[in-house]
Amino acid sequence: MTWTARYSADAPTRDDIDATTGVLALEFGANWCGHCQAAQPLLRTAIEARQDLTHIKVEDGKGRPLGRSFGVKLWPTLVVLRNGVEVARVTRPRSVADVEAALAASD
Repeated sequence: MTWTARYSADAPTRDDIDATTGVLALEFGANWCGHCQAAQPLLRTAIEARQDLTHIKVEDGKGRPLGRSFGVKLWPTLVVLRNGVEVARVTRPRSVADVEAALAASD
């Protein structure tokens, strides 16, 4: 799996996300967010260890419909989906194990 370094302002639609197949790690945050920056090494370690998933980083904020549709209120939030259905999430992870546990819910 290739790591995506920056949050993208070009977000997919909720319909696009709901139609995905396989495991998707959908990460919400902002490039300037200190919590997001601090969590990047944890997220990267856990996500790069999984070759079976797709990782999408979405810039979130006021008026961003995708984050609102998932009820995201704090960053970073990683939503784990299998075949378009949420199976787990982790917000502001404190360890690699926090992220690995969320990803393991997709197994």
